[in-house]
Amino acid sequence: MVDLEAEIQRLKKERNAILLAHYYQDSEIQDVADFIGDSLQLAQAAAKTQADVICFAGVHFMAETAKILNPGRTVVLPDLEAGCSLASGCPADRFAAWIARHPGAVVVSYINCTAEVKALSDYIVTSSNAEKIVRSIPEDRTVLFAPDKNLGAYLQKQTGRTMELWQGSCIVHETFSVRKLIGLKERHPGALVIAHPECEEPVLAMADYIGSTTALLRYAASSPAREFLVVTEPGILHQMEKAAPDKTFIPAPPDANCACNECPFMKKNTLEKVYLALRDLTPRIEMPSELMARARRPIERMLALS
Repeated sequence: MVDLEAEIQRLKKERNAILLAHYYQDSEIQDVADFIGDSLQLAQAAAKTQADVICFAGVHFMAETAKILNPGRTVVLPDLEAGCSLASGCPADRFAAWIARHPGAVVVSYINCTAEVKALSDYIVTSSNAEKIVRSIPEDRTVLFAPDKNLGAYLQKQTGRTMELWQGSCIVHETFSVRKLIGLKERHPGALVIAHPECEEPVLAMADYIGSTTALLRYAASSPAREFLVVTEPGILHQMEKAAPDKTFIPAPPDANCACNECPFMKKNTLEKVYLALRDLTPRIEMPSELMARARRPIERMLALS
C-alpha cells in the first residue's frame, strides 16, 4: 500500500515541485500542500515561485493562470475535468461579441474565466481586490464585468457604479437557501452569518460580514464571536477550525437535500491524483505562447494593483 502523503513529499523534493491548493480542496490535500489560499493568493504564489514544477490542486482556470505566469515551468492539474461553472458559462466567442457591442468599454473579468477570456480583458480581478480595481477605473468609462453577475451586483452596490454584467453565476454559491439559513439562524441565534460575494443578494442581505474566502477566514479567526454560519464552499471550514479550534463553524445548507454546497469540480482532485500528477508530470496545462502573452497583461495589472 503506497503511503500517498510520504510519496507526495518525496516527489516534491525530487521534482523541485510546489503543491498549491485552494481552500475548497479536501482537507487531506490541504494538509500536504506547500501553500493554501484563495484565487488571488494562489496567483501571487504562482508568480513568485522558483519551483520547476507547479502541481495545482484547484480547478482548470487556476492552473491556467499559474501557467500564464510561468510559461517556462511545468504546470500539472491532478484532474483535467476540474472545471468551473463560471468559466464554462462564458465562452470566448460570445464574450468577444459582447465586448464588440460596447466599443470603448473597460473590460473587467473575474479570475474565474478561461485564458481566452482573460486575453480579451483589460483587468482581471478576484473577490479580494475587485472593489479596489473597479474604483480605480475613471468614472466616465463604461465597465463590462464578467462572468459573475452576483459579484458584479455586489460591486455595483459597494461602489455606486453602474456596470454592464455578464449573466453568469457559480453553481455552488447560487445553491444556498435563504429559507434554510433563516432556520439555522433561529437554532443558533448567537451565530454570525459570513458570506462570499458570489452568493445571491437575498443571502448577502442576511450576512453580518461579506468577503473573499481569505477575508472570511481572517474575520472568523479574529472576531470575538464563538459561532459562525459559513456561506461559501465548506472546504474552508478545515482552515477555520485550525485557526480557531475553540469556535464552532456551521456550513450553510443548500436548497436541495444534497451535498451541492460542495464544489463538484474542486472535489475531483484527490490525494491519489495529486500523487500521480507529481509522479507522471501529467496532465499538463499547455497553451499557445501568444495566448499566454495576451492573458498575462491583465493578470499582471491585477497583481500590480494588489
